[in-house]
Amino acid sequence: MNRTLRAVLALLTSVAALLGLTTAFAGPAGADTPPPAQVTRYTMTAFTNTSESNMYVYDSPDATTYTLRKGPAYTPPSGLIRDPSIFKHTDGFYYLTYTTNWTGNTIGIARSADRLNWTFLYNYTIPISGITRTWAPEWFIDTDGSVNIIVTLTSASTATHFTPWKITATDSTLTNWSAPTQLAGIGPNYIDTFVVKIGSTYHAIIKNETTKYLEYATAPSLTGPYTIKKTGDWAGWGSWNEGPALVQLDDGGWRIYFDAYRDGKYWYSDSYDNFATWTPRKELPGLSGFVRHMTVLKEKVPSATLPTDTTRSLQSVNFPDRYAVVRSDSLGYIDPVSSSSTAAVKQSATLTIVPGLADATCYSFRDSAGRYMRHWDYRIRFDASNGTDVFNKDATFCARQGSAAGSVSLESYNYPGRFLRHYNYALRIDPYQDTATFKADSSFTAVTPWA
Repeated sequence: MNRTLRAVLALLTSVAALLGLTTAFAGPAGADTPPPAQVTRYTMTAFTNTSESNMYVYDSPDATTYTLRKGPAYTPPSGLIRDPSIFKHTDGFYYLTYTTNWTGNTIGIARSADRLNWTFLYNYTIPISGITRTWAPEWFIDTDGSVNIIVTLTSASTATHFTPWKITATDSTLTNWSAPTQLAGIGPNYIDTFVVKIGSTYHAIIKNETTKYLEYATAPSLTGPYTIKKTGDWAGWGSWNEGPALVQLDDGGWRIYFDAYRDGKYWYSDSYDNFATWTPRKELPGLSGFVRHMTVLKEKVPSATLPTDTTRSLQSVNFPDRYAVVRSDSLGYIDPVSSSSTAAVKQSATLTIVPGLADATCYSFRDSAGRYMRHWDYRIRFDASNGTDVFNKDATFCARQGSAAGSVSLESYNYPGRFLRHYNYALRIDPYQDTATFKADSSFTAVTPWA
């Protein structure tokens, strides 16, 4: 979610112009249209320690601070949804694969257009005789574009002697699959195999089910042969970890998430030397102890944007006759403003949008007296800048797409997950809630300024 907002307003302005409509959010005649912008979004799909049949969806701008987007977001028609793995296909849809049951020979497949609302497609039966357990399927999209699922299988009567196998989609509909191929060099009794490719080398993080450590292997091809390079506590993560998931960060490093299931914690760690060394593990903030065996999808998405170095008024989406204002007590509210309002009232509803004081990809808002909109004890007020790092962060807000076309939601820079919203007409930053009321309360449209 790295923090900009230009594309939405620019796109809506262009569409409205084609339709012959007047757009309240359009800038002055002849103003340059800001170029479209993109931001990184990390989407996490996870089951939780409270339910193995419900999947939750979170996303994050930095792969660290995740915000719940919908939960539960998907419940299959029967069975479990353990170990949900997500990817975005070339058809524009998001797909899940997941463990359907503790025993059996099937994996589940579901599809979504928006990551939040999912449709069950089918359970796929792994065509190997005698399979008793089919666990932890993970998508792997190879550099040749092939769509693969790596899944852990065993034919033992107990949960032992697991080995990883691969199936490959034989058409773009993801309904027909190749015969399973075992990954050579791994096993027996290895589960939760997660593979990424760097250059021409395949890197795998795998759980040794005997020692309970996550191990590291490499191979020249997806099916191997893999060579186990690191065993034991080689990365300093400890034992009794499972469900590794890897994602590349914007700075080029790799992040691993893993489930310390015995301790009831969820950890992450980073590597900047292609998995040779790792940073000390850290708990995943806000979600450690709740999410279980998840994967993370990284993608570039259009950002919501605002015009900078110009004046606008912020109109409430659900109270369109009210606008963000600063009152004489220096606090922020949404108040009625109209053409018959006094010059002072109109001025109080007019703000200059500037690049964020703490992050130029976000935004800060300045009133006519030169004071900045900032939060203090979660309440919005307008103060003169004191130049401190704390003030700059308090006065910086990052734009997200709002609940209505052309609107934005403003997320606190230093309290991710808290958004500018009105409550009893007072402006404050409150934790995100997945409700229609909160989404409307926290959505504003940047319109032609009143003064």
